[in-house]
Amino acid sequence: MHILAKVLISLIAALHLYIAWFEIFAWTTRGPVVFSTFPADLFEPTITLAANQGIYNAFLAAGLIWSLFIRDARWHANVATCFLLFVFVAGVFGAVTISPRIAVVQSVPALIALIALWVGQRRA
Repeated sequence: MHILAKVLISLIAALHLYIAWFEIFAWTTRGPVVFSTFPADLFEPTITLAANQGIYNAFLAAGLIWSLFIRDARWHANVATCFLLFVFVAGVFGAVTISPRIAVVQSVPALIALIALWVGQRRA
């Protein structure tokens, strides 16, 4: 489970790096593909808002990546848990305010990673 948790954390971090990239650098090109229900004429005027969201996604990815480099098992689990909970809550909030699909993309993987992390900690 320990390896599974690290793989899941890595994948979630990669997802948030991707989200950060398109929100910061490709909002008007990739954004309309990802957010097809968002009115197309609003992408240009919301570039700075999207970039701000992108920075927060980059911080989530950075925290998850940081957790992978922590050698102490307890602190690795603490930091990973913290950032996975941030991702989970952000996904729930996005599901409630924007689209239930966000919970599937963010919250469910974060919850699975948390379970794998916690089960791995109990066995260690």
